Amino acid sequence: MQNKKILLVEDNPDDVELTIRAFRKVNLANDMDVVTDGEEALKYLKEHENGLPVVVLLDLKLPKIDGLEVLRRMRAAEPTRLLPVVIMTSSKEERDLIDGYRFGANSYIRKPVNFEQFVDSGRTLGIYWLLLNEPPPARKV
Repeated sequence: MQNKKILLVEDNPDDVELTIRAFRKVNLANDMDVVTDGEEALKYLKEHENGLPVVVLLDLKLPKIDGLEVLRRMRAAEPTRLLPVVIMTSSKEERDLIDGYRFGANSYIRKPVNFEQFVDSGRTLGIYWLLLNEPPPARKV
């Protein structure tokens, strides 16, 4: 697979490790940058405007700034308006699902409970977002 950067926004260290392990298990060797709160995510995206990741994997329940607010701000800013965002959350709240799409998420995935399901989700996510999906052209600054 081509080396396209992924941004994982996740505050739970176990879920970070699980995500990294799941991607490695299915041979997704992409660079994965990890930030652990919403404030860090927005700062990262601002600092990397000229080299944005190909996709953002965004948890909703984050410290400082929650994931829905991160998404709302991303969609309000020109450099990140079209950046693909996949919400990955354990939330089963219908309101989170509705708001995720209302604020511009490209996909909403509930985190699987066991590792094998997580690996299968990682494989599908990786194949789609990193191989099949045609991302918007890079922004010219």
